[in-house]
Amino acid sequence: MDMYLPYAGIILCIGPSNSGKTTLLQSWIAAGTVKRSEVVSSDDFRELVGDLRFLDWKGRPRDEANSLIDQYQELSREAFQTMDAVVETRCRLNKLTIIDATHLHPDDRERYRQLAKKHHLPILSLVFHMDEQTLLDRDNNREEPRGKKRIKQQFQSFKRELRFLKKERYARIYTIKDGEPLSVIRQKNSPLELELQSGFDIVGDIHGCFDEWLELLTKLGYQKNEAGLYIHPEGRKFISLGDIMSRGPKSLPTMLFFYRHLEAGLAYMIDSNHGWKIARWLDGKDVQLTHGDEKMMQELQAFEQANGREKTEELKLKLKEMLLQAPSHYIIKKQGVPTAACVHAGIRDEWIGKQSHAISDFCRYGDTDGFDEQQKPIRKDWTINHKNSLLIIWGHDPRKKATILNQTINIDQGAVFGGELTAFRYPEKERVSVNVETDYSDGSHNPLLELEKKRFDLPNLTKYMDGYSTSTEDFGDIHVGKQQIIPAFDAVSHVTVPLEELVYIPPTMSPTPAPSSLDSYLEHPQEAINYYQQKGVNRMIAEKKHMGSRAVLLLFKSKETGVRYIDQASLGVIYTRTGRAFFDKDTEAKVLEKLCIDLQPYYEKHKTDFVLLDAEIMPWNLKAKELIAQQYAHVAENARMDRSHLIDKMQNSTLDHDLSEWLYDYQNKLAHTEIFEQVYQKYCWEIHGLNEIQIAPFHILAHSNKTFFDQSHEWHMGMNEQLSERSSLFVRTEYKIIDSDASAADVISWWEKITADGHEGIVIKPDLFISKEKGKLIQPAIKVRGQKYLHIIYGIDYLEPHNLKRLKKRNVSKKQKLALKEFALGVEGIRRFVEEESVERVHECVLATLGLESDPVDPRL
Repeated sequence: MDMYLPYAGIILCIGPSNSGKTTLLQSWIAAGTVKRSEVVSSDDFRELVGDLRFLDWKGRPRDEANSLIDQYQELSREAFQTMDAVVETRCRLNKLTIIDATHLHPDDRERYRQLAKKHHLPILSLVFHMDEQTLLDRDNNREEPRGKKRIKQQFQSFKRELRFLKKERYARIYTIKDGEPLSVIRQKNSPLELELQSGFDIVGDIHGCFDEWLELLTKLGYQKNEAGLYIHPEGRKFISLGDIMSRGPKSLPTMLFFYRHLEAGLAYMIDSNHGWKIARWLDGKDVQLTHGDEKMMQELQAFEQANGREKTEELKLKLKEMLLQAPSHYIIKKQGVPTAACVHAGIRDEWIGKQSHAISDFCRYGDTDGFDEQQKPIRKDWTINHKNSLLIIWGHDPRKKATILNQTINIDQGAVFGGELTAFRYPEKERVSVNVETDYSDGSHNPLLELEKKRFDLPNLTKYMDGYSTSTEDFGDIHVGKQQIIPAFDAVSHVTVPLEELVYIPPTMSPTPAPSSLDSYLEHPQEAINYYQQKGVNRMIAEKKHMGSRAVLLLFKSKETGVRYIDQASLGVIYTRTGRAFFDKDTEAKVLEKLCIDLQPYYEKHKTDFVLLDAEIMPWNLKAKELIAQQYAHVAENARMDRSHLIDKMQNSTLDHDLSEWLYDYQNKLAHTEIFEQVYQKYCWEIHGLNEIQIAPFHILAHSNKTFFDQSHEWHMGMNEQLSERSSLFVRTEYKIIDSDASAADVISWWEKITADGHEGIVIKPDLFISKEKGKLIQPAIKVRGQKYLHIIYGIDYLEPHNLKRLKKRNVSKKQKLALKEFALGVEGIRRFVEEESVERVHECVLATLGLESDPVDPRL
């Protein structure tokens, strides 16, 4: 007899004492067929909890025998409770457990059947059928015999229970008889697990878009061989998330394609709602074909007309078996470690790696809550409950763009509704898509159009409460933890501009990676130039850093165009890098009205509805007035008074001691104080009207029809000049190109000159807006602040040798990582905004940036 042991589940041994249960299991352990930990024995647990495997009361007086029986029953109850707890734990962990006990009472067997059902695992029975005399003979040879009477009672119970076993629901029942040969086949690996080798290309819902599917395969690098099979030269395979048929124009060719590739071992396919429905219809079940499934029936009818009934029935049988064999999900393992799961509509963490009818239904349809007026399921968001580190790749619920949230990524971009057909390359985590120009749904119940109507719905914040990951094109997945999100929530709830207006948060900027090698400098342009040259960047731009306040300007051509982009009539919004309104309402209205009038020729020339700018607004005291009054001015005034007083005292001292050294030190310190005052006062002036406000844009981030991340920083500076010619509110930013040793020296000389005059410093950037080294993002900008300016950052006396020595040991690595993440999030959010994705999708990036800003990083950097 061949016996198949499953990868996980419960195997229930059933048989009287002495029927060979323990002996057989021990032989399996010795042969390596099962692990010692996979076998749990009632005798072992009696010994574990009570130090005894068996209590013998034969030949004892009645009172002693009764007491021993009570002890044994109590011991057995405790042993089984402990054993059952272990069995349930193993079930939760998706392990195989073989239970070595008699299980002669139906209640005992029912308990384990319910346990297996609860944890979505199969339960098998292993029935040990021995004749009574064999049982008695074996008992006589035991060290602790159970006794003739007890063996006979158990045998009679066993014979009585045999007729009920077939009525009890087991995945399989194996009967072992004495002397019968037995072959055990162990399923070592789960049928749901796929070991990563050359890589997988996971595709979202195809829905009969066969031509686009072939186009996507070609784009992924698959090549058609002589047999008509698509082979990847690197040995990659593709995985379908299901719904390969229905709704679209070529369901039958798509199904035949997958049948051939599954047969050849080149592909995998997952069960899905449309697949399950079509499979039942092919099996002759009474199924109502709606929501595009009727197109599959029409294609098969056309096939039958062309090829006859017999071939059609053969084809239907093949397709039915293919669909019914599709698992509810797959787990991808890297070097034996689970790292990702593929599923059609969703899955709960505790179900990953398990199979049952309930799990299959959930995986096909996701988490639903009844039906709407059109009898379509109301979908609940199952992703918010995903807590473990597995990346779950799913489809079913069309989204305009591949969406990553809480370590899940949705790659159904509504191909059949005129969206995109998307493949997710794993482990590279790259997305490859092709456009589908036609809406094959004829516009009826198009979820992409329905999503467009809900574009401005407020996000479901519960998705983000425990932290989440968002996907960026330039940095990959960026995770924001719970502790980072809480202060970000507080900000967007109380102090920022409305979410629909908050489209971008500028990234933080790192200073030079290494301190200056010069004795009297903390920061110097040479270190920034060295950094970029080491990264392979030989053309850079140096821009004068305005000592103002960072601001984002979203400016609309008219109030009417504002409705399309932020769902309200508006000329735009101006806010700080923390998302707060930059001006009071009256001042903002005046600035926006003037810019709207001034920029009309700009909008017409560039054929855009809006312009999104990253800029500095001056004077500094517009936003920093309170900081200047309470911190800088107060510190400067007290330092000047104290130091002047001490100098006066020393100069008029009548002491015999030589005070010249102290006097020299304090005269230097007074000079530092004067520099401190000069620096912050240089960028402060009274505002009597709009003419005193200066706006210095340095990035033209986007127009309504495109982003400008593919342009050089020199191009951005050129656009800055155009804006300054259009409006008196805009000012030019001085800049120089670095492309040689001579130009680098010129920039350093320029920096020395302007910083000696009290200016803040410069920003050095690579030539291209987005620059990478070996595919990895490098710093988008490095600020180099002047020697004088740093007095207000690091303190009046920061240049004292002992202070400067300490400051040169500062660690900027965390600041650099933060700058890269925030830059990638900002770029991603703007791309989504320009593509008119939902407020929720844009908000993911904004909220993540605000969350990262709450991380403790030295604010002086």
